[in-house]
Amino acid sequence: MAVIEIHGLRKEYQRVRRGRTVALDGLDLEVPEGGVFGFLGPNGSGKTTTIRCLMGLISPTAGSARLLGASNRSELARALRQVGSIVETPALFPGFSGRRNLELLGRIHGVGRRRVDEVLDQVGLGTRAQDRVKTYSLGMRQRLGLGAALLIDPAVLILDEPANGLDPAGLKEVRDLLRRLADEGRTVFLSSHLLGEVQQICDRVAILSRGRCIAGGSVGEVLARGSTTGLVVRLDDPQAGVDALRQAGIEATEEAGLLQVGLPADQASRVTKELADRGLYLSELRPELATLESVFLELTEEPAGAPGPAAVPPRPDPVPDEASP
Repeated sequence: MAVIEIHGLRKEYQRVRRGRTVALDGLDLEVPEGGVFGFLGPNGSGKTTTIRCLMGLISPTAGSARLLGASNRSELARALRQVGSIVETPALFPGFSGRRNLELLGRIHGVGRRRVDEVLDQVGLGTRAQDRVKTYSLGMRQRLGLGAALLIDPAVLILDEPANGLDPAGLKEVRDLLRRLADEGRTVFLSSHLLGEVQQICDRVAILSRGRCIAGGSVGEVLARGSTTGLVVRLDDPQAGVDALRQAGIEATEEAGLLQVGLPADQASRVTKELADRGLYLSELRPELATLESVFLELTEEPAGAPGPAAVPPRPDPVPDEASP
């Protein structure tokens, strides 16, 4: 079952003196139920615009975006009762305690204090619930924002850059929390530019570029689209290894105690022989595997001189939405 179904989604914005800018250009996307789905793309690729269309915050120019099967605004209003979201930075009252912030939000949703306490424990803020939010770290504020999204015990979480600006400790806190929520059976739709984090937490990903999905599938499937550009070698004396390989006409550099060797995997035996002939014995030899970051950059890299976001000439009929993103 797909909890999100997007077909041919197009969004144009009117620009003064510049015509219409295309933010989404026929986007197709399906998000299955359960797990963490990473929604990736460079700035301006259309991630936030997609989420706003999906949540009914803006209207698409063409195409459809269905959330939990909702196909019109009245159905979407019902579907949103099962959805928790952070579309932008969580709006919190810094002078109030964490508990007080969630209690105020709980009143809107008809949620009582017991559920507020459950959520505070769930996001790891039970012991700091009485402290004012202005004393919280950025990671704690992000977790409190997640707590606000969890008040209604949603089946789906839609999160736009929930770990933005966090330090390593804060990143781990949010990563562990999102993974735990997904393991409980929820679907977490995560928009992020932190590719290392996405690779650790996500089950499936989609990569956007210029308003279209250019790659998607399981993390492993997307990583398989990347090219392996060399070999990684470990030995006791890395610099001696670099010198030996260069003398043999093999490109090699040392990085963080490892040798980066410019040969394909099917020539690994050549590296072994050249090092052994010089009395150097390696303890590790493996292909340099693609990372989500390297695949992302490979797929989204724009050629020199490529135009910016697509634009179309102005036309007399008005745009049925706001004048700017």
